[in-house]
Amino acid sequence: MASTSDSHLQPANWTEPAPLVGYLSRKALPIKRNDAEPLTREDVQFDLLGHIFNDRHKVFTPQAPSEDSKVHFCDLYVNALYMSHKCSKVLKDKMAETPAFAVELAKISLLTNVGRINTTMAFFPEMKTALRTYHPVPSLQKTDGNAQDAPRIKNCLKAALLPSELKNMPPSTPEEILQKSRARQLPSTSVVNLIFVLANHAAPLAGTHFDPPVNFLDLFLPINIASADRARAFLWLIFHYLEGPDQPNPYDDDYSRQNPGKVPWLHRLTEEEMAQENVDTPDEIEWGKAMSAQRNLFLQRLVHSIEKEKKVKAAASASKLAESTSGRPRPFKSQQEGTRDKPYIHYLPPDRAPQITHSVSEDHRVSYSSSRGPHRNMLQHAWQVVTSTDPLADSDEELQDEYVRLDYSKRVDVIARLRGRPPSPLPDLLPSASSAGSYPPPSSISDTREHRWRTVESWK
Repeated sequence: MASTSDSHLQPANWTEPAPLVGYLSRKALPIKRNDAEPLTREDVQFDLLGHIFNDRHKVFTPQAPSEDSKVHFCDLYVNALYMSHKCSKVLKDKMAETPAFAVELAKISLLTNVGRINTTMAFFPEMKTALRTYHPVPSLQKTDGNAQDAPRIKNCLKAALLPSELKNMPPSTPEEILQKSRARQLPSTSVVNLIFVLANHAAPLAGTHFDPPVNFLDLFLPINIASADRARAFLWLIFHYLEGPDQPNPYDDDYSRQNPGKVPWLHRLTEEEMAQENVDTPDEIEWGKAMSAQRNLFLQRLVHSIEKEKKVKAAASASKLAESTSGRPRPFKSQQEGTRDKPYIHYLPPDRAPQITHSVSEDHRVSYSSSRGPHRNMLQHAWQVVTSTDPLADSDEELQDEYVRLDYSKRVDVIARLRGRPPSPLPDLLPSASSAGSYPPPSSISDTREHRWRTVESWK
């Protein structure tokens, strides 16, 4: 990578306005696009990724078995993904078979590592779940490999740890990583964990390594800083924490040497210079449109198949319901019960006639019992109730025949006989005899059927 020229160094009283940083909060970091909308080179900062993964400085301690004592960043990061125990065998075989696919997957994984790609994104058009959105990435999908989806990539990243970190907790702060690197415990942590830590501590580290208002996460955003300079600053940070701050940093420039702890100088671009970076090629634009159309067609077919399946299930349930109801006699409903088919409203009982307070005479009951038809046994009465009563209708509105009324009368008589006898409780005390229309006290109530019936009526 070409070194930054001395002309970029500015005097202490330099008054160039602050860079127009596009995103200053973690909330605005992830890429926001609609389903089937391609991610452009500007979205993924393709030139930045190219400078990072094309760097040939072999200065990093390998974290996987290697013949070389030092490796460049591309090998360091790809091997970290390959050695993750959450990386499937199919994915490992594809990475070994097609190195270009491994580099493309590493670039998408780096964006996921810093939070630029969140876990709601997927990169294959046949994705069915409604919790994620599909996005073609023309500049990073030039091979045949399956780019997975963001949740699987993040699971793979979280498991990309050193062998010593699988049993113990990996370092979670920049200070812990620097302490191990100063003690020459190399590698101090996995490169993937280091990037997670730097992303989580971007705000506290901003004043340590950057000039305001830039921080670590801004390196991956479309801002007016040259891609080559942002890539150099990123690699400087990786070496600073993995190899140690006391080691000569191969990515230093004059500005970082004069300001220990600061990243190399970040050259600002004009709008015209920014427009020359991250330009999509015509082939990539056409491929993105084709994949978006393929995604839309897949969704249409998916919706059509779901609707068809719903109709088939509805027809099957309707046929089963018809078969189950065809063998049973429909309960008898009178014309007055036809109003029950209307939409349900809160039940209001009909106006009732005033309660009759006089006693029911024995003569009336005798004449009533003598007016009923032929005797009906218990089974016949139960069958009559089941076949002629609507279970959804309120009992106050049912047209009860004389047998039902007789059944109720017999039940009331049984309750009246049992009331007051052990172990049933005594009847409630009645009002005093001085009140109008009152009954005599319980002790004066005779054991006649007339008085028992009157007592039952008083519970209503």
